[in-house]
Amino acid sequence: MPTSSFPRDRFDDVPETDRVGAHRAENPRMRGWVVLLWAALATVVLIAVGIFGTLLASGRIELAPTPTPTVTPAPQVTPVIDTAYDVLILNATPEQGLATQMKDVVVGAGWTDDKVTAGEAGSQDFPTTTVFYVDPADEAAAAGLAQVIGGADIEQSDAYPASSPDARQLTVVIGLDRTPAGQSPSPTP
Repeated sequence: MPTSSFPRDRFDDVPETDRVGAHRAENPRMRGWVVLLWAALATVVLIAVGIFGTLLASGRIELAPTPTPTVTPAPQVTPVIDTAYDVLILNATPEQGLATQMKDVVVGAGWTDDKVTAGEAGSQDFPTTTVFYVDPADEAAAAGLAQVIGGADIEQSDAYPASSPDARQLTVVIGLDRTPAGQSPSPTP
């Protein structure tokens, strides 16, 4: 047996074999940099998990965000000038004579005089000139009439039904935007 630097003990008297006992095994060398590397890696992982968990718990991040709904643009209506419609023009402003002036514009665009009726509305504070129609199929004709009168809003409403069930009617309510007081002053150069 080779000489060793270990003190003699009771296991030295055991018959010699290939096996080496644990008490005589080579002392494993702990490499300090490997331990330090593993400790640093564990620290970084624990900090990252802690930050992620905190952000998740506070609601600042979502694992499966809800998709934002896409807004589909409303289909644009192609204006159609259809003189087969009856047109009722109501002046909802304090200025007198606007309904008659509007009737002249509509008749000048092709409607017959008997198809266009002008009158006063029940109120005098309607803000924006609007063409009202009852049936969704009349939207293109309402847009065409709005174009004829120089631009107006169009709106589907049952507030102004036709005088008879067979008639198709569009109603123009003249608003304060057609009066000198309701129009914004033009910019001065």
